[in-house]
Amino acid sequence: MAVAPALTLDDDYRLAIISLLEKFSTETTPVGATKIASFRDHLRPGTSVFITFLPGSDFSGTVATARRLRNEGFNPVPHLAARSIPSVRFLEEGLSQLSGEAGVTEALLIGGAISKPVGVFDNSMQVLETGLLDRHGFQRIGVAGHPEGSPDIRREDVAAALAWKNAFARRTGADLYIVTQFCFEAAPVIAWDRMIQAEGNRLPIRIGIPGLASVKTLLNYARMCGIGPSMNFLTRQARNVTKLLTLTAPDRLLADLAAYRLNDSRCGIVGCHIYPLGGLEKSARWMQATVEGRFSLSPQGNGFSVGV
Repeated sequence: MAVAPALTLDDDYRLAIISLLEKFSTETTPVGATKIASFRDHLRPGTSVFITFLPGSDFSGTVATARRLRNEGFNPVPHLAARSIPSVRFLEEGLSQLSGEAGVTEALLIGGAISKPVGVFDNSMQVLETGLLDRHGFQRIGVAGHPEGSPDIRREDVAAALAWKNAFARRTGADLYIVTQFCFEAAPVIAWDRMIQAEGNRLPIRIGIPGLASVKTLLNYARMCGIGPSMNFLTRQARNVTKLLTLTAPDRLLADLAAYRLNDSRCGIVGCHIYPLGGLEKSARWMQATVEGRFSLSPQGNGFSVGV
């Protein structure tokens, strides 16, 4: 009987990269979705596609996009922004539409990027406490994570909210997980994961990864989102003017996070959420090629290159 060759360290590393990415989720806006002829052209069936909600948007656009994604064979994950929900009745009607018309069973629950609530909810915990998500068949709930801090929330308040959500999950059996803002370097993410694990976090984490985009585009998004320490990485890149418009890939970030998962059994990261900042088509093609193993490790051990 032939004996299968033993895996090498490079094999382990490659498999760790693939494992980190193989069930990646991504997102779209209702307006952005109208510019995509078919999501099937870019994503594997069953992929979770989050539907972002911008302050002041019409929620009917979220419902319509969820219905379309479900019909095309994907798992729609609408954003529910607590501070943008005008009333309990609005929330209940919206959840009823999402579950009844689009078969939605999963949502990302966030506070929302407005300083003054439009209705009765000031934070995501208040929405969870209503029990309406469970009543309308929502089985999984994502909550926000901030590896580099939040420009709007104090560090101690972020920690208290995460502790509350962990306690809520234990008390109710709710399937909660964390989706983070996007980052550009692994070091702040690893430090944050270790810190919140030490503080008692047991919710699985999906790390936000920027898709393919130019350094200029990444800088603009990073400034809008208040991303902190890893802005230094982009600033260093931007000093080289020739790189400003060059399309960059998150290979170094993914490789470093994969190595962390491979070497630290306490790692709380289970997967990635891709922010397609430079367009869904380019990012999805690159991610899928990586998942299929069509990449070469860098000889320097600091990333990989993809054959798209």
